[in-house]
Amino acid sequence: TEVVLLQQELPKKQFKAEHLSSWRVQQPFRAAKGAFMGSSLEAEQQSLIVRTTEPEDVDDYTGDGSVGFSGQPILKHETGNWRACSLILGTEVCERLAYYGISKSLVTYLSTRLHEGNVSAARNFTTWQGTCYLTPLIGATLADSYWGKYKIIAVFSTIYFLGMAALTFSALVPSLQPSQCFGSFCPQPTVPQYLIYFVGLYMIALGSGGIKPCVSSFGADQFDDTDPVERTKKGAFFNWFYFAINIGSLISGTVLIWVQQNCGYGIGFGIPTIFIALAIGSFFIGSQRYRYQIPGGSPLIRVCQVVIAAIHKRNVDLPVDSSVLYELHGKTSAIEGSRKLEHSSEFSFLDKAAVILSNERGGSHDPWRLCTITQVEELKILMRMFPIWATGIVFFTVCAQNSSMFIEQGMALNNQIESFKIPPATLSSLDVISIVVWVPIYETFVVPIASRLTGKERGFSELQRMGIGLFVATTAVATAALVEIKRLEIARSEDLIHSKVPVPMSILWQAPQYLLVGIGEVFTAIGQAEFFYNQSPDSMRSLCSAFALVTVSLGSYLSSFILTLVSYFTTRDDNPGWIPDNLNEGHLDRFFWLIAGLSFLNLLLFVYYAQQYKCKKAAAI
Repeated sequence: TEVVLLQQELPKKQFKAEHLSSWRVQQPFRAAKGAFMGSSLEAEQQSLIVRTTEPEDVDDYTGDGSVGFSGQPILKHETGNWRACSLILGTEVCERLAYYGISKSLVTYLSTRLHEGNVSAARNFTTWQGTCYLTPLIGATLADSYWGKYKIIAVFSTIYFLGMAALTFSALVPSLQPSQCFGSFCPQPTVPQYLIYFVGLYMIALGSGGIKPCVSSFGADQFDDTDPVERTKKGAFFNWFYFAINIGSLISGTVLIWVQQNCGYGIGFGIPTIFIALAIGSFFIGSQRYRYQIPGGSPLIRVCQVVIAAIHKRNVDLPVDSSVLYELHGKTSAIEGSRKLEHSSEFSFLDKAAVILSNERGGSHDPWRLCTITQVEELKILMRMFPIWATGIVFFTVCAQNSSMFIEQGMALNNQIESFKIPPATLSSLDVISIVVWVPIYETFVVPIASRLTGKERGFSELQRMGIGLFVATTAVATAALVEIKRLEIARSEDLIHSKVPVPMSILWQAPQYLLVGIGEVFTAIGQAEFFYNQSPDSMRSLCSAFALVTVSLGSYLSSFILTLVSYFTTRDDNPGWIPDNLNEGHLDRFFWLIAGLSFLNLLLFVYYAQQYKCKKAAAI
């Protein structure tokens, strides 16, 4: 009756059931509102009035389930897009500037200020860095399950700021640092001195890791992927997001490191602390401009429900018609804030979790015995994405050579360029410079040209882009191997095989391999971030972004494992091995060929699984 009356009062509006459904999905707070009103009838009346007095053209509203700051449906032209993303990109520049300002000088600070030995300083650095790439799982789980990305960024940014403040405080106050060395004697820090520094350091690890997967996915949330124009902008966002990361890295690796070495660590830590405070302030300024995705509950619980329900019904026959499998009617998904997913034929055993038994028809049901098709498809998506995810580990094993074996190779080359000496580690900045240069080139020239050739909005699909990057990364390591072959030839011709000295070959020969790694990152690392965001279930985007970040850590671990194996098998029978202390006696080229071969096999596996991959199909809300 109420619906009929409202139709009569609003004769100029077309009253569509799907229109009501879309508003209902985007009103996550209506249950709470009804409780305050005192009766469900009154709540429904008020809800219908709100919905039917909205404009007729629902295309003006987002179709991906996003809502405004207060939980209301939002107009596209009033929220999101680049004006909201500009604040998010600014936040990322400041956060990366602070992170790299700490990480690039951490070993030096531990050695010179806290008087740690080389092994202890290196161990503390790798432990801290590994923690930074594992804590994203904490922030992502909380964001997707309960708090949402905005609240996670706000809370963990504050933790980040407090950690930076603690480090700055410890560097500024003399009593919080050990005394200077007297000759060869260096007094060890006291427990309070160690405590304040490492508490601050691991607060940064928690804060950085907590917001890392949320910032990229929250920025991408500002574009509605049901709108073709905004979907194209979303692809560009990932390019500029990675650009922002490397701008922060470039500034910290040049300006901040110089300030720390020449003006002291107190000022060197204080500057990024101020930038983090500014980032938090600018992030909050955009609160009314942002688009928000509603947390859908624990994804781990939903995955477990599907597995247990499928096992429980393992002896049940699947229906021939998949449309009779369990799913809610209309456009509303059982997972709050998520769109429905269309059924796919892969991993059909899991479909048994959505088979409706005779005793499950009508009324309530046990979610551990009956799951919706959307819930089942969430798990299928994760299983389809796993092989693609695994190929990222080998890619980041290649990238790990930038800060390890490429530098070792550079130390055996002539770093004198006229009157200047180029530290081997400094040359690794070419990787960052390559990314900063190539992102605008890719966005300005590559995308339009490739788009005309392929007919795709973004020129290449995410998988095609990742494949190109994997090929370029393989080429980069092969280039390093060729440089090493030439270096060893010169060492033999100059009779330097048994001398631990640099050979007369310019260190600039390494430039191509660093530049190629940077180009590979522009294609694969950015393509990977875009792929895991677009292909992940709506309610798992932060978590999937976190798992993508884990490949960075696993790539470093794999590189260390390969080095251990190479050292063990090549140094037997009193052989110097491939990588001795004196590289002139070794065969570093063989190690690079090994990594190149592994990278090529990884590329072949990627191509195979990419051809098999089926993209998700989500319905607009």
